[in-house]
Amino acid sequence: MGFATRLFRIPRPQTFLYLMSLRTGTELITLSLLLNKISGFYGLLALLTGFHVSPLQLSMYIYSLIALVITVLLSSHIRSQSPFHCLALACFYILDSVINAAYTTAFAVTWFLVVSQHHSDANGSEAPGAGGSTIDDTAGFTSPQYNVSHVDVAVAPDQGIAPGSEAVTIGRPGFSTTASGPSLGHGVLQPESISSIFTICALWAVRVYFVLVMMSYARFVLRQHLLSSSKSNTSLHTGSKSSSMAENPFAPHMPEGRGWRGKLGRIMVGLGKSYWLGSEEGDEMWMNQAQSLRRREDGTSPVPGVVERERRRRSGTGPPPPMPPLQAGQYLRVQDATDGR
Repeated sequence: MGFATRLFRIPRPQTFLYLMSLRTGTELITLSLLLNKISGFYGLLALLTGFHVSPLQLSMYIYSLIALVITVLLSSHIRSQSPFHCLALACFYILDSVINAAYTTAFAVTWFLVVSQHHSDANGSEAPGAGGSTIDDTAGFTSPQYNVSHVDVAVAPDQGIAPGSEAVTIGRPGFSTTASGPSLGHGVLQPESISSIFTICALWAVRVYFVLVMMSYARFVLRQHLLSSSKSNTSLHTGSKSSSMAENPFAPHMPEGRGWRGKLGRIMVGLGKSYWLGSEEGDEMWMNQAQSLRRREDGTSPVPGVVERERRRRSGTGPPPPMPPLQAGQYLRVQDATDGR
């Protein structure tokens, strides 16, 4: 593999945080996804109390409930290493990440517009953006008549009354940049917005790593299924038409390729065929190491005789096959030749 190809290829983590196997990491990531989607259930419960939500928030709550059901159905097959369910879980996690990115962008834009409005001359008007009124009501912003940073109180004697006094308040304008109207750029430049942007970027960096772990585990399950389901193939690429691609486990002639699951599996594999089935140096060695790590976590060990026979069968170093049985005529000819000596 060339340097440029290796540089731009999708990373393939072999462990989770260099401490746990990919299966354990997938289970933990799925658990975090379940906890995240439960929020949609509590969001819909808020409607029963009369709390007002925007259409954007309502659509996010409904989607979270649908995603919760799908995740529960697929997560139960992580330990069984079902190729269809693990691949579907990885693809759904990618889709969920894209949808969450869209919702995060929409809410972030609205938030920055609301912040910009409260630092502009349009303070007090209706909040802009999708769901801006709900964010404005729950954010705790105030709408003062004058935009000042602090107030100085000057005390002076009152005219005509010696013991009396009057207080004069002098407001000093704030040093923050104001705008004539709310805008996205003005909201991003506010001091409190910078920390929000850094937090969102850090969380999405973690999310991207989680996506790579989910994809890598699904890739491992597909290849492990190919090796364990075929008794005649000695490698991943024996049954494939291309030497650089592994055989598609959802092909029509394969057991997993039947029915609607096979059609859906072929569609999911086709979206990233070079990733799911493409060959790479050290794939089989990595799979053996991953299997050993998984067996240590489960506390199980393979039967030595079975593993040794399988290893010798795949490498072609097993004992020679037995001689075919001789027919009666062949035995007589061999016996006569022996007697003639």
